[in-house]
Amino acid sequence: MPKKPIVTVGRRKTAVARAVIREGKGRIRINNIPLEIYQPEVARWRIMEPILLAGEEIVNKVDIDVNVRGGGFMGQADAAAMAIARALVEWTKRKKLEKRILEYNRALLVGDPRRKEPKKFGGPGARRRRQTSYR
Repeated sequence: MPKKPIVTVGRRKTAVARAVIREGKGRIRINNIPLEIYQPEVARWRIMEPILLAGEEIVNKVDIDVNVRGGGFMGQADAAAMAIARALVEWTKRKKLEKRILEYNRALLVGDPRRKEPKKFGGPGARRRRQTSYR
């Protein structure tokens, strides 16, 4: 009996990524674009980090589809990497893989709670105020 697909979520700043992992042949798609041709290259390498840490014997047996919305290209890459890392750990149920990912980069499994501070009145941003003249 085939294993049930697992859905995981990764977040970074305002980017949200949903990863669906199921049995397959090692195909990885980000917004229906194969990872091999995903641009920019810096983002592609960031997304590949958990895949390289997991190893080929795990990744070649699964298909991963990632849907990413919001944020910039690097925030989306971090969110996608987090979703993939969580999916692989949940799929394999191996503490060894989880430990290896946490040692490499804790942010791949544990979210970063920092968010943009809300803007206040009396200035252009959250902290910056209008310049005052004294004479």
